[in-house]
Amino acid sequence: MKFVVDAHHIISLAGYIVERNFPYRNIIVVNKTDEPIKVEIPVFYENWIQEHRDLGLEIIPVGHKDNFLKLYKRAHADLKNS
Repeated sequence: MKFVVDAHHIISLAGYIVERNFPYRNIIVVNKTDEPIKVEIPVFYENWIQEHRDLGLEIIPVGHKDNFLKLYKRAHADLKNS
């Protein structure tokens, strides 16, 4: 299945991570480009991160001890300033 991240938008993929042994509890996806980009969901494997960075997306993995809200707000501020 695919999900479209609109140009200059940010999304969180926590509900789309289905692998139990995945090292992150959430992934923040930032599209700073002028074009919408399709992402593959659900997320099954770690290589997904690099594959989507190669598409031009900023991918921010959120670990189990990371503060999601702080990372999301920082990414949102960076997006607004770009």
